Amino acid sequence: MMIENSLPPAYGLTRLSLSAFRSYDQLLVTCDARPVVLTGENGEGKTNVLEAISLLSPGKGFRNATSEEIIHRHTPDKAWAVAANIDTPHGQTQLGFGLDPEAHAKGRDRRVVRVNQTNVRSQSEMAAHLQVIWLTPNMDRLLTDAPTDRRRFLDRLVFGLDPEHANRVKRYEHATRERLHLLKEGNHTQAWLDALEDTMVLEGMAMTQARHHTIARLTEQLDHGATRFPRAKLRMTGWVDELLNEGMDKEDAARGFREKLAHNREKDGLIGMTRSGPHRSDFLCFFDDETSPADQCSTGEQKALLLSITLAAARMQRELNKGIPILLLDEVIAHLDIHRRRDLFDEIEALRLQTWMSGTDFQMFADFGDRAQHFSVEKGVLYRKNVV
Repeated sequence: MMIENSLPPAYGLTRLSLSAFRSYDQLLVTCDARPVVLTGENGEGKTNVLEAISLLSPGKGFRNATSEEIIHRHTPDKAWAVAANIDTPHGQTQLGFGLDPEAHAKGRDRRVVRVNQTNVRSQSEMAAHLQVIWLTPNMDRLLTDAPTDRRRFLDRLVFGLDPEHANRVKRYEHATRERLHLLKEGNHTQAWLDALEDTMVLEGMAMTQARHHTIARLTEQLDHGATRFPRAKLRMTGWVDELLNEGMDKEDAARGFREKLAHNREKDGLIGMTRSGPHRSDFLCFFDDETSPADQCSTGEQKALLLSITLAAARMQRELNKGIPILLLDEVIAHLDIHRRRDLFDEIEALRLQTWMSGTDFQMFADFGDRAQHFSVEKGVLYRKNVV
């Protein structure tokens, strides 16, 4: 199904410059705000380009890489850098991120963040101008592996709605570690444990409510798809989550959480694990209804579910209007049949957000046509590819 009368996105990344970054000594890409497709053989540098864009958002990018891993292997003396021009409703914004050259010359790993050619304190200041959402091959088993990765995936989406969420998670995790350390040592006072558990309850309940709020927002966006692309059904499960799922008042739920922590002190100390709290919650996903859990779906259905959630998150970010959202989809279409690929391209067009995609086979993107900009990646060089 083609989307009629749709317009190309007006805003997005229009210039990307890499220096001493992975397989690129130097790279300059210029484009407009339409979707960008990178095709080429494995190992040619497609994913490196997408990773560079992911570093223009808070965190360590989608590879969580160190500077030693990022820096160009043939020019280790040069500090790596990523710079981009972003067209926004308020004009053009210049973003930059990389190693501090002076610190690198002294063997130190200090990074520099620049907004409009001015150094700023942290990557979080770039989020006011650019929001980056991604789906990569190492997330393929997200819906079937351990809950930890699913919680992290959801928490990153929560952060897009509420930047304070990351600090809540840190405070909760710190209090949880401190409590468990005291319980295992057995050398503590009642007041000390009470204070730590108060922090766990305060931050833990705020974390849980923020996750539930984000799932509600995602659910709204999942119903606004432009095609028959699968609609994921989402739910949080866990001891604290079920209290809220059952309609318990949040103050009563907090009281129950506090009582549970106090009751479990002895056993938690003995087994060396805090058994109750939002750090044990799970983010569940179902295929179109709640009778088909993701871990029982085919590989193609699981990929479609992840794409469904990612597209909904992109729509959510667009409505928030907190920086220009850009979507990165690395090698995502290999497990999709031709009908789902066409639906995905139509969904991307309807989003009216710049989307960067990669793949090995140009023909798999042929139905995208000139709705996207196509580049061939060969030996670390990008060539613009004409659509016939």
